[in-house]
Amino acid sequence: MRPVCGTQMAIRLGSELFVSRLSFYTTTEELKRWFSRFGVVTEARLIKDRRTQRPKGFGFVTFESEVEAQNALKAMNGRIVGGRLIFVEVANAKPREDGTWTSCK
Repeated sequence: MRPVCGTQMAIRLGSELFVSRLSFYTTTEELKRWFSRFGVVTEARLIKDRRTQRPKGFGFVTFESEVEAQNALKAMNGRIVGGRLIFVEVANAKPREDGTWTSCK
């Protein structure tokens, strides 16, 4: 069952951002560093090609709070980072294997 927006669980899950158009040379550490000035980053992950293990140019950043995530979204969306124009948006809600949801819009 999907959590109701406004619940504590939904607030935590609404703190995940999708970051696209990253350089293929971006590291997880760089991604975390770029976003950590807006709050506590609990997770930064780049999506990699399964065969080559190279980054695909997008990833996710999760903050401790939705407020921190919103501040980062406003400041970082449309900025040039690592020589690339990046886009940032709230991550879409998707069910995880354990039955929890990744975000709530």
